[in-house]
Amino acid sequence: MFQRKLSQKVSVSVVFVAAMFMSIMDGTIVNTALPAIGHQFSMPGTTVDAIVVSYLVSLAVIIPASGWLGDRFGTRRVFLCALGMFTVASALCGLANNFGLLVAFRVLQGIAGGAMTPVGNAMLIRTFPPAERVQVSRILNIPTVLAPATGPVLGGFLVNQFSWHWVFYVNIPIGIAALVFALLFLRGFDERTAERFDIPGFFLAGIGLALGMYAMSEGPKYGWLSPTILGGLVAGLVLIAVFIFVELRAKAPMLNLRLMTNGLFRNSNLVTVLTGAAFMGVLYVAPLFLQEGRQVDALTSGLTTCTEALGVIVGTQIASRIYPVIGPRRLMIGGIVSAAIVMALLVVMGQTTDLWIMRLLMFLLGYCMAHIFISTQTAAFANVTASETGHASALYNTVRQVGSALGVAVLSTVITAVGPTTVTASGATVPNLNAYHAAFIGSAIIALFALFFAFRVSDKEAEATMRKKQPREQVEATLSTEASI
Repeated sequence: MFQRKLSQKVSVSVVFVAAMFMSIMDGTIVNTALPAIGHQFSMPGTTVDAIVVSYLVSLAVIIPASGWLGDRFGTRRVFLCALGMFTVASALCGLANNFGLLVAFRVLQGIAGGAMTPVGNAMLIRTFPPAERVQVSRILNIPTVLAPATGPVLGGFLVNQFSWHWVFYVNIPIGIAALVFALLFLRGFDERTAERFDIPGFFLAGIGLALGMYAMSEGPKYGWLSPTILGGLVAGLVLIAVFIFVELRAKAPMLNLRLMTNGLFRNSNLVTVLTGAAFMGVLYVAPLFLQEGRQVDALTSGLTTCTEALGVIVGTQIASRIYPVIGPRRLMIGGIVSAAIVMALLVVMGQTTDLWIMRLLMFLLGYCMAHIFISTQTAAFANVTASETGHASALYNTVRQVGSALGVAVLSTVITAVGPTTVTASGATVPNLNAYHAAFIGSAIIALFALFFAFRVSDKEAEATMRKKQPREQVEATLSTEASI
């Protein structure tokens, strides 16, 4: 009864934004609590980051299977189960009384989060027709951008005022509210499949991605030539290569890699990987620069970097209006070039440079990235059929997750190679800002590589998403139809 009182476009959007905000924020808010967690459990810093790595690895394992799960059991059912599991896992993390249990519950969180993201994305794509996909991209940007910016600020406040347990407890009211809302207003989707579960594909993709994510997360710390890191990376790449070979010959693959023969989907994904790597790399380096290089506190750091979220919000409003006129290709190219310039300009930040300059640059970076987000997210699914949406969403999110990890790994390695500290003539150890400047330049170079694929994006293939202004009568008819659902 309740499900008929609210438009499904509104219902899906509200539930998706709440769930994704909670899931993505969890990836950054926990970082601020690591020192406090390590202190309570008497764990060294090199060990306590297992809390973060376990979450990333479990994400990588479940995302490839999410497309099949949603298509087999229904996206609504799978999404609600994942949302409930994430909320319960958050409560268990906060209640954990030893480090082993905390890591185990973080794995459970990662599994739930890995299912929520692509399944929720698939619900959005199936709810909005191609002509309204720009709206989908605007919705996607809300949690994707606000959550990473909010995490450090909120995490620092909760740890300082209460305890590390609250960085997990904060998810509980959000999760419960989203779950109740979804049960009342969210309808199911009829896209189902009778295909058998691809067990070989699941194990090859899951283990391969898990090893790769582990190596990329820990490589900068332990060294890329460390036997554990090098072995894990090589084994992961071999398993992924075997996975690709097997999946291209499977009748019902875990991930439909044949979607990559779709030029628009492929090039949009590759632009997403490279620009996402550059952007997430900057979001990783900037707090390090501020806290380790400039010696500011965590709250000041969070308030300085969070301006990128404001930039994305403003840029999204403008880019979504430009997209129907000029199409994705030019929007991508302009966004990539301008974002790379801003990333490179971050080198002007010295030891005493006014932080408002960095806040302005972070705002401009978010503004430029919004144009890339809107164009890639909209164009990627422009000519993907309804039956392919689950697989396409799982593949897109897998690629994006790998890109984020890759960006952090590369820029961490740059900082380590240059050296985050230096010794003065008097023998004092001081921060070496050149290391962070080199990382900023590195992020700009990574972003510029995306131009090669952006130039290959076809506006004609994305024409269905370039909605023209509707006549007033058509708009009124659409609103009337929505009101009757």
